Amino acid sequence: MPGLISPAERDYILKGIECNIRVDGRQRQDYREVTLETGVVSQASGSARVRIAGGTDVLVSVKAEIGPVQVDPETGDGADKGQIICSVECAPSASQQYEGRGADDLNNELTQMMSRFLSHGTSMVSSSSEATESASSSAGAGGINLSKLCIIPGQQCWILFIDALVMDYAGNLMDAIFIGTRAAIFDTRIPKTKVQDLGDGQFEFEVLDDVEDTDSVEGREDLPICVTLNKIGARHIVDASPLEELCTEAKLVVAVNRSGELCGLQKGQDGGIEPSLLLEMIQFGKTMGQTMIKQLDARIKEEVDSDLEKRQRGEPVQKLGFYAQ
Repeated sequence: MPGLISPAERDYILKGIECNIRVDGRQRQDYREVTLETGVVSQASGSARVRIAGGTDVLVSVKAEIGPVQVDPETGDGADKGQIICSVECAPSASQQYEGRGADDLNNELTQMMSRFLSHGTSMVSSSSEATESASSSAGAGGINLSKLCIIPGQQCWILFIDALVMDYAGNLMDAIFIGTRAAIFDTRIPKTKVQDLGDGQFEFEVLDDVEDTDSVEGREDLPICVTLNKIGARHIVDASPLEELCTEAKLVVAVNRSGELCGLQKGQDGGIEPSLLLEMIQFGKTMGQTMIKQLDARIKEEVDSDLEKRQRGEPVQKLGFYAQ
């Protein structure tokens, strides 16, 4: 990968970032325009599509299905909880680096990072060809209340399958995936169930088939999003372009929720980060993440309120998408 950029280009990018002027005219702390559209997959329980100006295009879908609960044989935990299963796949047509084994390694790394940040304190070590270092997320930081996904304790629960498909790539992949995941979870509706006690510890349940008789995902407001910071020279930037990623010495992914709580950290690539700069990057990531969540949630609320008004008037609801910056 380093061979894809010439020394002159690298020097030009480094000097520009030092002067707070990036190749595309942005400053170090500027994001590109983000287009976000929800409800784009009709067969899913919830979905969203995220596009970053310049090319990155990610589709996230959530499918709620009923399955057996997973109980830890040693601790017995999980008997009263549902499950979240994540998957990330990079289409080979999105970039040359997603062809062959390179795509498999990246898919595994992104899937494990996503699972860890969305889990309730589950520590997972992601595999990466870039010598990745991880810090486990804090307990409960994933936000989603897994207990509310349980139908019959010890037997049946709702399983949320969160699938992200990378259709095009122009940098800043992880941020786009988590923005899409948060929006897709907000768009998700889970059918209500009615449980009947048959006695002797036997239960049966019925899934209500009324499309209006559904629940939202509890705890969705506390889902984290990611802010990826790239260290280039002595500075750090957000929303790096592909050329800027080639100049990156070290990368830090900061997962933060709406309260500003740090939900997870992951460092990538071989370069080091000085302690003072590391603290600065973490604090900036937390502040930027909170700002992005407020803007994102405001846009989502506008669309939900608009859809509700149309349904109350008996008008058809069309998903035309909206912008979030």
